[in-house]
This record gives sequence, C-alpha cells and structure tokens, in this order.
Amino acid sequence: MKKETVRRYSLAFKQQVVREYEAGASIYSLLNKYGIGAHTTVQRWIEQYGRSGYRAELVVIQTAEDQQGIKALKRRVAELESALAQSTLDNRMLAATLTVASDALGVDLKKNFGKKS
Repeated sequence: MKKETVRRYSLAFKQQVVREYEAGASIYSLLNKYGIGAHTTVQRWIEQYGRSGYRAELVVIQTAEDQQGIKALKRRVAELESALAQSTLDNRMLAATLTVASDALGVDLKKNFGKKS
C-alpha cells in the first residue's frame, strides 16, 4: 500500500506567501516557486492572512448610459478592426498586382513610375 504525503505549512510560511502576493507576485508564480499543490490553497491563505484580500475580486458598477457607451465603443472598435483588415488585404493585393505587372512587362514599375522617358 502506498502512503500519501500530507503537506502541512507553517503559519510563517503562509504569511510569507501572502506578503509576496500582496507585493505583486501572481498566484501561479508562487505555486511554481514553492511547489504548493493548488491555487485554492493560496487563495484561502490570502483571505485569512491578507491585508487587502484577493486581487481578482472586481466589482464594476455602471449606469445604463455607461453600459450603452461601452457597447457603442466596442462596436466602433470592431468596425475599425474590420476596416483595417480590409485595407491591409487591399494593399497586399495591389502590391502583388504591381509585382505581376512588372514581371509581365519586364520593367520595374515601382522605380520608373512617374519618370519621363
């Protein structure tokens, strides 16, 4: 029969981990650094021993107007991203067309464009 290893952490160790978390370290970096089993363990320590609590708790309070404004901004960003993607595709298509035309005519159209012959 295989025996399971049960880890018990001292109060000083728990407080040290919480202090590092409060100084800006992520939970996952602390897990890797100290070989702690699960992120819920560190979360529990933060709730028990931390000064400011768990950082991931975020409550956003908005009015209906704020929510509509944010939705409108997100729509605008999506529109602009779509327009940028289309513009990029158009630019690549024109560059490829110019290259094909230069090869077909045997003249470098980029260098000779606008020069008088």
